[in-house]
Amino acid sequence: MPVDPHAVTSPVLETVALACERDWRLLFEGLDLSLHGGDMLQVSGPNGSGKTSLLRLLSGLMRPTSGEVRLNAQPLDKLRGELARNLLWIGHAAGIKGLLTAEENLAWLCALHEPAERAAIWQALEAVGLRGFEDVPCHTLSAGQQRRVALARLYLDAPPLWILDEPFTALDKQGVAQLEAHLARHCEQGGLVVLTTHHTLALTPSGYRDLDLGRRAA
Repeated sequence: MPVDPHAVTSPVLETVALACERDWRLLFEGLDLSLHGGDMLQVSGPNGSGKTSLLRLLSGLMRPTSGEVRLNAQPLDKLRGELARNLLWIGHAAGIKGLLTAEENLAWLCALHEPAERAAIWQALEAVGLRGFEDVPCHTLSAGQQRRVALARLYLDAPPLWILDEPFTALDKQGVAQLEAHLARHCEQGGLVVLTTHHTLALTPSGYRDLDLGRRAA
């Protein structure tokens, strides 16, 4: 009988009886998750169901109403000084500085985790279709190009845990297909992705699953 690899490995990310309240409204409670390398978790549900709140909890950007988030078996509260080295967060907003160039933005963002060489940054920008835009101030770029600058971090040396809030926003069809393939490849190589998206994924790794917060409404 085949052995479930999840049964013999410790989870990378887990929640225990997690609850979240926003504006005096309980969004969800009693949420238990156990996520391993190779998994992809898509968090879905209607607007206001707590999708972004859950991702912010998993990233350490919010504190839960009750329960606990654990990263590599350690409570997230004990890792706050190390979170940038343990996970990569890309929010719904691109999170880049308009007055900086694409290269400068990536150099600044990578410094939070692991400084990147200029050649690696240029290669990452080329991977997302921004060759020739390395020295362009980001405020002159389109929304889709700014999103690509943010997503170029996924092509640099990064922690294996990626938490992404609506990463497909403003991307064209080619950009969507490329990102889907990159995320699936990351998981198949042992990485872990947690994301929200209103986009229906055409390509998913074998460890894909969906969490519908609308069905867990408190």
